[in-house]
Amino acid sequence: MVHQGPTLFSVTGLFGVRVDLGRSLFGLAGVLVLLAGLSNLVWVAILVAMLFVSIYLHELGHAWGCRIQGVAVKRIVLHGGGGFCEHARPASRAGQELIIALGPLVNLALWALASLAAEGIFASGATGLYATGSYLMLFARLNLALCLFNLVPVQPLDGGKLLQLAFLRVLPQGLAMRAAGAVGLVFALLWWPALVYVYLTFGWFLLFAPPILLHWHMARGRLRP
Repeated sequence: MVHQGPTLFSVTGLFGVRVDLGRSLFGLAGVLVLLAGLSNLVWVAILVAMLFVSIYLHELGHAWGCRIQGVAVKRIVLHGGGGFCEHARPASRAGQELIIALGPLVNLALWALASLAAEGIFASGATGLYATGSYLMLFARLNLALCLFNLVPVQPLDGGKLLQLAFLRVLPQGLAMRAAGAVGLVFALLWWPALVYVYLTFGWFLLFAPPILLHWHMARGRLRP
């Protein structure tokens, strides 16, 4: 996980949950501007705003999962490496599954709603709304990408946590951790050639890599489950 770094400022978000905005979040925005060039400043600003909103709503999904189970939420943190939802106490195993799953499900719902809205605009033939439809489609694809990305079965992503919880349904804690670590280790090792392929093919560079050493220790049973 990318460390969130120092908090730049805090605001009160939806449901009254405090939102801490890390300095690295704005550093990421600056990097995107440099990569895209000043001539694309408006497009980059829109993309950063979409990414910011999508990650926030993802974390709000986790917070909602906490609230409906009576688990207090301390804060949501947004930083250059993504975000996380911090709650006051652990939930039950089934509760954890719900809390974790609601993040990607929010992104999936946003993808569906934005896609339907964009398709409706395009089908209407309203040329004046074509740009709006294009931005809605971009927002939809961004959320689908975030949903699929977060479901990759590696730590600390939601997919890795859900995989370990799934193993806990049928295996003792130690074996569940080792099984989740072994699966995550395979994906963590394949991540690097996949990054190179995506960069060479699409020109995208993802500022995230799952920790190989963490999964190695999990697979060896050296971490506490």
